[in-house]
Amino acid sequence: MDVIAVDWSGAAHGAGDHIWLAHVRRGELIDLRGGRHRSAVVDDLIARRLSCPDGLCVGLDFSFSFPEWFVRRHACRTIDDVWGLAAHEGERWLADCTPPFWGRPGHRRPDLPEHLRRCERHAPVAGIRAKSTFQIGGAGSVGTGSLRGMPHLRRLREAGFSIWPFHPASPWTVMEIYPRLLTGPVHKSSHEHRARYIVGSAWPLAPAFAAHMVDSEDAFDAAISALVMDRHRSELALLEPTSDPVALLEGDVWQPSS
Repeated sequence: MDVIAVDWSGAAHGAGDHIWLAHVRRGELIDLRGGRHRSAVVDDLIARRLSCPDGLCVGLDFSFSFPEWFVRRHACRTIDDVWGLAAHEGERWLADCTPPFWGRPGHRRPDLPEHLRRCERHAPVAGIRAKSTFQIGGAGSVGTGSLRGMPHLRRLREAGFSIWPFHPASPWTVMEIYPRLLTGPVHKSSHEHRARYIVGSAWPLAPAFAAHMVDSEDAFDAAISALVMDRHRSELALLEPTSDPVALLEGDVWQPSS
């Protein structure tokens, strides 16, 4: 099984500067590239699926859904309904930034039944907590990338990927990842700390790839996420769909067992 991790971006302009794809095969980072927009990266994932007959697991760094109350308020019965809603309404939500969305100038955090999905409430690392999908502006916001990512999940599903944990298991699987859970408590925004982390790791890295990881936090997140996923590929091969009614609507974040 091959493993790919994508550090995503929801930027309207210049997204390619922040989107990085890392491809690992049997413990070796074989590709690390940025500079492409969301659609081009998804096209690439679909093409790579065909070149990985032994299986491909893809980790994407954005929220695959919303808190359950929001999903039910919009009468979505399945995750496919959620992605269709995001495709239809996402750009309007981003433009208006009306509750439950917030974070743009003049749009403060509203009172909501819940800001986080269940999986996000249980995924802190070294005191750093997950951000709400409803936050579409401000430091650390993930909502914009998520709203502009969910429609692409429909494309990946139509191309033959199973989207975990919603769909039956498949050799070609896409799942939601949270890089902080995979990199651990490193000061990722520091050039010096990224370099120290890489030097102290046991992974064999081509000099060009290591240089990208030192220069770019986004490249670092993609590469380390893919390498950690590959280290646990025996777990990835055993992924099963959920029957939990909350997870079927909200999704889940994959994390290794140890």
